[in-house]
Amino acid sequence: MSDQIKFIVDNLNKEPFKKNYNLITFDSLEPMQLLQVLNDVLAEIDPKQVVDIREEMPEQTAKRMLSLLGILKYKPPGNATDMSTFRQGLVIGSKPVVYPVLHWLLQRTNELKKRAYLARFLIKLEVPSEFLQDEIVADTSKQYEELMEVFKTLHKECEQLKTSGFSTAEIRRDISAMEEEKDQLIKRVERLKKRVETVPNHQQMLKIARQLRVEKEREECLAQHKQEQKNQLFHAVQRLQRAQNQLKSMRHAAADAKPESLMKRLEEEIKFNSYIVTEKLPKELENKKKELHFLQKVVSEPAMGHADLLELESKASIISRKKEGKAEELQETKEKLANLEREVSVKRNQIREFDGAEVLKGDEFKRYVSKLRSKSTVFKKKHQIIAEFKAEFGLLQRTEELLKQRHENIQHQLQAMEEKKGVSGYSYTQEELERVSALKSEVDELKGRTLDDMSEMVKKLNSLVSEKKSALAPVIKELRQLRQKCQELTQECDEKKSQYDSCAAGLESSRSKLEQEVRGLREECLQEESKYHYTNCMIKNLEVQLHRATEEMKTYVSSDQQEKRKAIREQYTKNIAEQENLGKKLREKQKAVRESHGPNMKQAKMWRDLEKLMECKRQCFLKQQSQASVGQVIQEGGEDRLIL
Repeated sequence: MSDQIKFIVDNLNKEPFKKNYNLITFDSLEPMQLLQVLNDVLAEIDPKQVVDIREEMPEQTAKRMLSLLGILKYKPPGNATDMSTFRQGLVIGSKPVVYPVLHWLLQRTNELKKRAYLARFLIKLEVPSEFLQDEIVADTSKQYEELMEVFKTLHKECEQLKTSGFSTAEIRRDISAMEEEKDQLIKRVERLKKRVETVPNHQQMLKIARQLRVEKEREECLAQHKQEQKNQLFHAVQRLQRAQNQLKSMRHAAADAKPESLMKRLEEEIKFNSYIVTEKLPKELENKKKELHFLQKVVSEPAMGHADLLELESKASIISRKKEGKAEELQETKEKLANLEREVSVKRNQIREFDGAEVLKGDEFKRYVSKLRSKSTVFKKKHQIIAEFKAEFGLLQRTEELLKQRHENIQHQLQAMEEKKGVSGYSYTQEELERVSALKSEVDELKGRTLDDMSEMVKKLNSLVSEKKSALAPVIKELRQLRQKCQELTQECDEKKSQYDSCAAGLESSRSKLEQEVRGLREECLQEESKYHYTNCMIKNLEVQLHRATEEMKTYVSSDQQEKRKAIREQYTKNIAEQENLGKKLREKQKAVRESHGPNMKQAKMWRDLEKLMECKRQCFLKQQSQASVGQVIQEGGEDRLIL
């Protein structure tokens, strides 16, 4: 027992209780305090148990604790006869009953928390068969059981996800991706701000856009409320129709309350029930088996892992970013189109304002357009020729650079060889001499050779140009084919993208509709569940009251005096008698206090006066002592003077 108390005290002094007990203080707790400690431990397991037991009746406290201990599957020691003593001990806060409960709860707190949480959703409520004959109650019970199964599967998946865990690398990748998206969004917002600032009256337009967004959200909310009210109205109409049908049937039954009619009705009910048992229920069972087979196939399929989900999320984020980018491009093109339309309208107005100006119409405009097209084709051909010449010029320029670089390398090698041989500068002087001689000879023969050199140079250049053209012709032809193919691929890409955007928009709209339907069904399920819980609680309360009434009747009828003593009436009468005796003692004590109040007050006043008198005497005595010491000092000082 001491080890048990020590374990309880150690755990109560830890988090989250922090009671700061020791063995003596804990063992000296009153029954109400001990019950409050037990209630605090139960409140840590189930937050609904947070109650001050001083504000609660003992029967309610015992009932609440016993129901929770039953949910937590606590088995008190002993047999059935000890159960009554266990309940009584729990009501009065008996230490031999409370200590084992505390020891059991503190040993497995985390496990019991989980069990208490699951008990809120997994306790099956037993509905009597006569209530299940009502269609509403039967449907609600069936929905409750289905939702319980769904909760089981979801809880298992949640536990698996908790135990699986996520790697830090994946979290870091997600964080980096989110940061990149955040930077892109910031840049996009800055671009939009700059673009909006150039528009006149942009503040007013932003205000109007904000109001439009608020009104749209309000419109969606109102539409949702309207749909919810329609659903509620539909369900209410159905309930009203069912109630009216039941009322009609009951009135009809009351009107035709004859043995023959009752027999006919019973025969019809028997036929109906036999039809349900022989035909309807087997068909539903077969359908359920098919659904179960299909669901087993679905379960046998390999489940999507975390990597697959991450891949899908990354693809979705990429698609959403592309979609946003294309939306921005579309907005920019729309703005450009609007600007161009404004410019066209301005130009048209300017043309109309000019006097004598003529606007081309009909055939003249067509001829003008055809002439422009022919000129554009000529321009394109000329532009293509110029591009070819530019390409050839670039190639020639590159070859010239390469030759110059090669020449410089050869010159450096030659200078290095001259330095090795000890004749540095020889090639340079030789080149200078050759150059001077060449210049002289060229000056001498300049007049004669100028025309020949120029003609030969022109021939060489023409031959080089023709060679380069012939060499580049297949490359240019292949480049044209590749350009055409690139245009076709871009066109095909645009078509596929438009198809994708339309498909994504359709899927988004269907997803929003499904989400709205699921939301409505969930709310309806919650309402029905609350109604079911309320009815269940009422049934339990009535059962408890009925049980108490039967137990009380048994004790009244029983001939055993001990059983009669256990009755609630006897206990209450005993408590009333004890309280009356206590009240008598307190009244007698009050009477004695009133009688001795006057003399006691006088005696207290005399003691206070005596204290004041003694304090005054003490002050006088101290004053006399101080005066005597001062006189002695003065006398000693006079004697000293006489001696001097």
